[in-house]
Amino acid sequence: MTSPLRLLLLTALAATTLSACNRDRDPAKAAAAKQGSNAEITLADAAAPGGFEEKTPYADVKLTLPEAIKAQPDLHARLYAEEVRKLRQYLDGAQSDRTEGGADPDQPKYENTVTITAAAETGKLFSLKRSSLDYSGGAHPNTLTSGILWDKALKRQIGLADLFRKGADLTVLDQALCSALNTAKRTRVPDGASITFESKPFACPRIATTPFVLASGTVQGKAGGLTFLVGPYQAGPYVEGAYEIAIPATLFRSLLATAYAGEFGGELLKAGDVTPSPSQVI
Repeated sequence: MTSPLRLLLLTALAATTLSACNRDRDPAKAAAAKQGSNAEITLADAAAPGGFEEKTPYADVKLTLPEAIKAQPDLHARLYAEEVRKLRQYLDGAQSDRTEGGADPDQPKYENTVTITAAAETGKLFSLKRSSLDYSGGAHPNTLTSGILWDKALKRQIGLADLFRKGADLTVLDQALCSALNTAKRTRVPDGASITFESKPFACPRIATTPFVLASGTVQGKAGGLTFLVGPYQAGPYVEGAYEIAIPATLFRSLLATAYAGEFGGELLKAGDVTPSPSQVI
């Protein structure tokens, strides 16, 4: 083989190798290569997988996202990146605790499992529930549940203050949550004491500081109300568990901000205590 021909072949081989490397670095192109040239690759598929899992000698972490989130690619990419960043920080912290913090070497590995599920969705709003089970030593794992409310048109997360008119008096919601919570507590612990906003060590939470999700209603595409997520230790001892309390929109529809008043309608599918049973928890 002559020198010019050998040089030409080497140049072509190098170009092919470089192209393959660049394709592997591009998530969308890599996905297309696996699925075929005619496959449609969405922003969500390219930017954020449906979950994440990693195990080290010190901790196990896992993230699970719902299929429905793929319809909101901006939220999908942002939420995936944020959750994975926090889980990797958790892994680093676990390694530090176990190697430098004097942790018991016989203690089980740390664990942080984050499960995000779709709640209700309306024309403008997409609601998610985030549950995190964290074991970092101690007698039992800790569970933290929160809500994520996404404005699909504005492409940003909003909160309770955005849903209601500025200056709206939400006392009626505070009272409704406290009353429904006490009803749920009497069912779960019949001889337990009722709680108030001032009782100790456990008290009724205020809705302004209580996470929530949209609650499904009888009208498709509308929310029937809000479900407030009351964690362990807030309304009772840890053994009593968490509570999820659904409050109907009929109690607060007149207080809603104009931009979101039309997102609520009909009746709740179920009001009061809607806490999932252990067999329903994913």
